[in-house]
Amino acid sequence: MVKRTAMHNGAPEVSPYNARQLGNLSPRAMFATAATVSQRTDPPLATHQEISAFLAEIERRAFKQAMFAVRDEDSALDIVQDAMLKLTEKYADKPRGELPMLFQRILQNTIHDHFRRQKVRTTWTTLLSALGKGDAKDEDFDPLESLPAKSDASGAADPAAKYEQAQIVGAIEAALTRLPARQREAFLLRYWEELDVAETAAAMGCSEGSVKTHCSRAVHALAEMLRAKGITL
Repeated sequence: MVKRTAMHNGAPEVSPYNARQLGNLSPRAMFATAATVSQRTDPPLATHQEISAFLAEIERRAFKQAMFAVRDEDSALDIVQDAMLKLTEKYADKPRGELPMLFQRILQNTIHDHFRRQKVRTTWTTLLSALGKGDAKDEDFDPLESLPAKSDASGAADPAAKYEQAQIVGAIEAALTRLPARQREAFLLRYWEELDVAETAAAMGCSEGSVKTHCSRAVHALAEMLRAKGITL
């Protein structure tokens, strides 16, 4: 004998796990019951006002956190703004209680991305300056393999040096657009995505020797373009 239960909006209030009770309900009653259970268990999503209030509350602490990590005000501000934008674009449909943990994960990933870009761009300038270590006619020469190991220290660089490097990196990025497609693809996979030769070959669908040839030609071509602009590394 099935025990009577309280009525809620015209539908019996039953446990969602009681298959026998649900089986005795009409389709309409089952739908009403499922909606009732969902309303009781799902936390409410954050409203636009709640997201704005959360960002205003976390902004100062996030900036200090980024400053401790990168030791540069402009970079820290960019990191926090990027993290806030990513939160509002990708996670605006989450409950208010999940926002703090989500934002921390986004902020840490954005800080890591900052260091990765910084490391890669430093490698670009060092890479082109390493050309003298290999034979310009040797298309199997990979400058990346000849670079000395570098420290990952994140101390603030001299402002003048940072500005000069930014100018050089901008010139390299502009020159990249003028490379043949396969050379540009090999260069970016090898020196931006930091894939090794075998991984780059697999991604491009070619031999490892072809990867080295494409990379060597790309690096030499970039160096020539920079010299034409009066930039010597």
